[in-house]
Amino acid sequence: MTITVVVAEDEALVRAGCVLLLGAAADIEVVGEAGDGAAAVAAVETCSPRVILMDLRMPVLDGIAATRQITAAPGAPAVLVLTTFHDAAAVQEALAAGASGFLLKQAAPADLVEAVRRCAAGDGWLDPAIVGGVLDTLRRAGPRAASAPAALAALTAREREVLVLMAHGRSNAEISAELFISEATTRTHVAHVIGKTGSRDRTQAVVLAYRSGLMG
Repeated sequence: MTITVVVAEDEALVRAGCVLLLGAAADIEVVGEAGDGAAAVAAVETCSPRVILMDLRMPVLDGIAATRQITAAPGAPAVLVLTTFHDAAAVQEALAAGASGFLLKQAAPADLVEAVRRCAAGDGWLDPAIVGGVLDTLRRAGPRAASAPAALAALTAREREVLVLMAHGRSNAEISAELFISEATTRTHVAHVIGKTGSRDRTQAVVLAYRSGLMG
């Protein structure tokens, strides 16, 4: 199935580059472009994309506010943030707003395409350059969401094991190898973890794992 994408970026040259790169992928179609956050919100209504590539700093409505508006609606598309800023606070704010992924503009072109695919599949994406900072911030923050432990209560022991490995950044293949189970079984466990915790995707489930105190 073709992955439909809206590119929201106020710098025309950067936006054109993203459209060109994504358009070259056989399984991705850019169905809309937006030069500010308000236009991005409107594009969701008119283009019904599966993924929105969202710049953080845009006129009229910034990327965080636009992400918050977009993800608040049922059946919202995944939001992949694309930015030059890689401080942990910006990442936290984007994830709290409902973003499914965070990619730096300095990333390789192949990473942009793969990140869109992963977000469309519900897996989420964190740029490798910022993963360490994000995890450190979450560890220091400790348990904060009172509802988080309750959200984990429905998980089986095996699903908790899988969530812990997800939070350590393991891929499905690595989780399968570590737990001696098939990748199909791992995918089922991951889907159950995401569904039972009410998470939007893999990234949100990992954030919940840290905020609930599951990671110690």
